[in-house]
Amino acid sequence: MTQVTFEELLDAGCHFGHLRRKWNPNMAPYIFMERNGIHIIDLYKTQAKMDEAADALRQLARSGKRILFVATKKQAKDIVSEIVKRVDMPYVTERWPGGMLTNFQTIRKAIKKMSDIDKNLANPDFINNISKREQLQIRREREKLEKNLGSIASLNRLPNAVFVVDVLKEHIAVSEARKLNIPTFAIVDTNSNPNLIDFPIPANDDASKSIHLIVSKMVDAIEEGLTERRNMKDQEVVEEEASEENVAERVEEAEEEQTEKRQRRPRKVVNKKN
Repeated sequence: MTQVTFEELLDAGCHFGHLRRKWNPNMAPYIFMERNGIHIIDLYKTQAKMDEAADALRQLARSGKRILFVATKKQAKDIVSEIVKRVDMPYVTERWPGGMLTNFQTIRKAIKKMSDIDKNLANPDFINNISKREQLQIRREREKLEKNLGSIASLNRLPNAVFVVDVLKEHIAVSEARKLNIPTFAIVDTNSNPNLIDFPIPANDDASKSIHLIVSKMVDAIEEGLTERRNMKDQEVVEEEASEENVAERVEEAEEEQTEKRQRRPRKVVNKKN
């Protein structure tokens, strides 16, 4: 796994925090200094926390776990949706539907409704029996569901981890994940509380370059974990096939040995009576 360098973090502006008056005292261990009333984040600690989070995400992906990415702020939504598609993980970039985790069954019903609409629209009999106005209403409802839930349509069960961009903006998602004991990963700026996150990454959560760099590295780690998982499965298949071949060879050898024994066995002499 390629580690992010100090220079990459510096070029992306990951070190810029918020104004001093907006800071959260819990971020004190991650603040290097103050300059012109703005807190500067210690990039060496950012580097260490990124490696820790990336390793944890790689292990989750290797185990076949699902990670939900949440980024509804304007400068993050397009970046996250574009990058996360690479590893086919679910993401929320429009509006966080309240109760998505704590009331997951209701969300699943909405997703099922979307699939039912697709089936109906593909059915000529259904289309012919409703007016154009009703068709338009159904299509609008489908577009609305797609916008809010389309990116999580493949999520059949609760995610095994949640990655958040901006803890303050996505506080509902963080709260629901904590309530269900789902591990949380997040980019944490100087105005946020890192104690709410299991794997905090202290960095600028407003700059698009900073978000792009960190999310890219996390997705790279997930991709590596998925590759390792595929390789493990391929290895298991090879070993299973080799084991089956060995069993077949042993059975064949045993049969040949039995045949040889029968051929060596002397015939019984039968005395005929005169």
